[in-house]
Amino acid sequence: MNTTTETTTTMRQYSAAIALVSGLYSLVSTTSGSGMMGSNSGLLMAALGIVVIVHGVVLLTPYANQLGNASGPLMIGYSLLMLLNQALVGATGSMNWGMDGGIQGGMDGSMGNGMSDSMGSTTAGMGWDLGMVALAVLMLISGVIMTRRHNTNSGM
Repeated sequence: MNTTTETTTTMRQYSAAIALVSGLYSLVSTTSGSGMMGSNSGLLMAALGIVVIVHGVVLLTPYANQLGNASGPLMIGYSLLMLLNQALVGATGSMNWGMDGGIQGGMDGSMGNGMSDSMGSTTAGMGWDLGMVALAVLMLISGVIMTRRHNTNSGM
């Protein structure tokens, strides 16, 4: 095996590992007891988790060649969606955001979605998932590396 092929195989394995761990974390965290699955944010993360897992599996097969130069930008896209979702959840404290850009629920204090502080105002009961943010940043870096490798014609 030549050096380019060895680098390609190693990079695919690392990228696949990052995709599999990120996708599994996304899927498990949305389907665990946190109740996030019924929210817009949870549904997005569950669907994205499945897509990322499939991408990770494909990277370990000969079908990865059919992805060509798209694999790096796809990883970047996945990571940006994960980070945007976490930013929305972190900034609003809500897991439900409407198609019109408005926030639905999570800030009204009802049904355990929020907590009242001593002043009687409602604060968010849910914030950033720092594990998801860390994995999304790692996936972003992986996607950038994959994209740069393709652009320098050293192979992926």
